[in-house]
Amino acid sequence: MASSFKTIDPKDIVSTRNLLHEAIPITGTIVSGTYADNNIKNYSHGMFQSVYDYPYLSSSANHIVDLSCGYSTVSGLSGAASQQNAKKINIYNEMAQVLAGFDEDGNVRRFDEDGDLTGGAKINEAYIINFTRLLAKDEIKKGSFTLELGVTQDYLTPFTERIKLTDASGSTGFKVNSPVGEYGILFAVDSAGSPMNANGTSGKAAGLLYYQAGIAIVSSSVFSGQSAGKAHSNGKGVGLLVQSASMNETAENVSAVFSGSAISSSCSELRHRLYNLSFNNTTELNSTIYFCRASHNDFNYSSNPTYLTASKMVVKNNSTDSPVSFATAVGLYSADNELLAVAKLSEPLKKDPSNEFTLRVRLDY
Repeated sequence: MASSFKTIDPKDIVSTRNLLHEAIPITGTIVSGTYADNNIKNYSHGMFQSVYDYPYLSSSANHIVDLSCGYSTVSGLSGAASQQNAKKINIYNEMAQVLAGFDEDGNVRRFDEDGDLTGGAKINEAYIINFTRLLAKDEIKKGSFTLELGVTQDYLTPFTERIKLTDASGSTGFKVNSPVGEYGILFAVDSAGSPMNANGTSGKAAGLLYYQAGIAIVSSSVFSGQSAGKAHSNGKGVGLLVQSASMNETAENVSAVFSGSAISSSCSELRHRLYNLSFNNTTELNSTIYFCRASHNDFNYSSNPTYLTASKMVVKNNSTDSPVSFATAVGLYSADNELLAVAKLSEPLKKDPSNEFTLRVRLDY
């Protein structure tokens, strides 16, 4: 316990904020079959499906993403005949009220294709990709997200033609009108990364990406030939998807699967067509830096009991020598002298009346 204290001047305390980014690649092989679906966990409630990076019964498995799907009550797919109809509507409404909020009349907003909430096209049927905090950390880095999906009509060869969704404008064109923070529009782009639509001049909105929440909303229209302007790569340049993709072995399109299959089946069919997914996460590192200054007349004596023997300083050879001490750590104390943190030095620093130094102590949180 220290016997002498020195108050740190407020001007010697500086707060900083740093953003650390980590690349997160999720290859389609992990999601769609490397482990014969032993890394896929379905639940009795049937409302979502969890994906792990190893077979989920393994102690080394990490939970990486949850998948689900749903549709709005105004969707043409909603109806008593649809399988798990109530659950699909509940999932859509739950995600929409959390991510999009409520309108002025108290109604849950539907996902807005362009994010302006003023009308226009809505995403009424959506896949929901919810990344775990292990991957997304504090948020997904804006402008770094890429999702590549196979859109070939044939179910057995889904990746001959692919569509790439990206938040290419996220770094500058993100929206802030969500209860959970910032989000960007997911656009269809060609193999070179350029936005495309039917006339090749602008991007086709195909989903939303909520950065702080770590959730991607992907319109089911990416697999529908009815949605004009989805750019894809077929190895021979860029074209447009003309026919609807067969989402299962019985050649059902995405609308038939959304209404006629269980949520877990719809998620499995999405995984079957997931070619690649990547983004950079963000960790916000806040730091407080304390400049601890030892003047020439400070801390020249030690409170360590071994500093004195028979009332004599053991570090002095002669009584006329100047006092000397060796600093090995810096303690940060509260106003009532309670020890809060200790910073250890890599090696002892010699301190006597002929020198002074400043120690820079950084506290990260």
